[in-house]
Amino acid sequence: MEETVEDPPTSAVLLDHCHFSQVIFNSVEKFYVPGGDVTCYYTLTQHFIPRRKDWIGIFRVGWKTTREYYTFMWVTLPVHLNSESAKQQEVQFKAYYLPKDDEYYQFCYVDQDGVVRGASIPFQFRPENEEDILVVTTQGEVEEIEQHNKELRKENQELKDSCVGLQQQNSDMQAELHKKKEELETLKGTNKELEQQLKVQKDHWETELLQLKEQNQKMSSENEKMAVRVDQLQAQLSTQEREMEKLVQGDQDKTEQLEHLRKENSQLLLTLAQQREHQKKLEQTVEEMKQEEAAAKKKQQQLTAPRSKKTAVEEQLVQEVERLKAKVEAGKACFLEKYKECQRLHRQIRQLRAAAQLEVKQDPKSQQEPMGMGSREPAVSSVIGMRTRACQKH
Repeated sequence: MEETVEDPPTSAVLLDHCHFSQVIFNSVEKFYVPGGDVTCYYTLTQHFIPRRKDWIGIFRVGWKTTREYYTFMWVTLPVHLNSESAKQQEVQFKAYYLPKDDEYYQFCYVDQDGVVRGASIPFQFRPENEEDILVVTTQGEVEEIEQHNKELRKENQELKDSCVGLQQQNSDMQAELHKKKEELETLKGTNKELEQQLKVQKDHWETELLQLKEQNQKMSSENEKMAVRVDQLQAQLSTQEREMEKLVQGDQDKTEQLEHLRKENSQLLLTLAQQREHQKKLEQTVEEMKQEEAAAKKKQQQLTAPRSKKTAVEEQLVQEVERLKAKVEAGKACFLEKYKECQRLHRQIRQLRAAAQLEVKQDPKSQQEPMGMGSREPAVSSVIGMRTRACQKH
């Protein structure tokens, strides 16, 4: 088998799967004279379109796959496929590449996929009129020739049967091709319907997508508004928390102040009770001093009746009475001053209680707290204590 610069495309597809009716070989001789070029004539059918890598090979009869070619030639693509001249093609094989034996061969058209599209009748490479120049000299040679002819007829019959089989296969392939065309038309119709459905579905999807985009924009705008509102609420909450802290701190301060006022009030009440007790004692002292004054006056009257008989004792008694009078007057003045001080303290206590009640009304949280005294009460208590001590000295 002749090696070429570029091997043709072949296939391992068996003979039964080939299509032999798409390319028809014309004017194929029974034999070709060795040593001369061979021209192969073929016709392209209307259902076949040649391609750049198609080729025609010479195969020995009995081949199974397109890999078993002896030699080949690339086909020439026609310029105009629809013209009549484009269907009639030819290719020439050089004598150097042709077989040298007397086996039977045939032309096969193979496409660029390695599939056979047409095959010729068998032929041989032998001298012209070889049978005419042979001289039969013996009966044995005649029998041998007859046996050879018998084999040739048998082989010819097998080739005819093979051709019938190929024609039947061609008919089957044509029917299958027609069926495939009908299926293709059906698929085209189905594909067209599917394309229409796809277009409708696509329009529907685009509408839904547009609606979703609008909803997404609305949701984004609402989210931004909500974020601004949340920021405002957080700012208000922070402000309220600070105000609440201030109120709590103020409540704690007021609680401490009320506790302090309650303690001062208790202290002032205790001081007031002591002052009342002291006032009672002073009243008793004044009463006693009045009684002493009355006794002194009576004694003075008794003593002053006989004025002519004054003695040193009388003078002493007179001085004692004067001293007691002065003491009674001082006690009266101290009692009056103490009484005025007590009245003033009572007025301050009432004012402080009224101020505490007003403050409690302004702060509802502290309504249950006990009333206390003002911040100036310790000074009042100290004044009361100082004046009490002054009266006791007198």
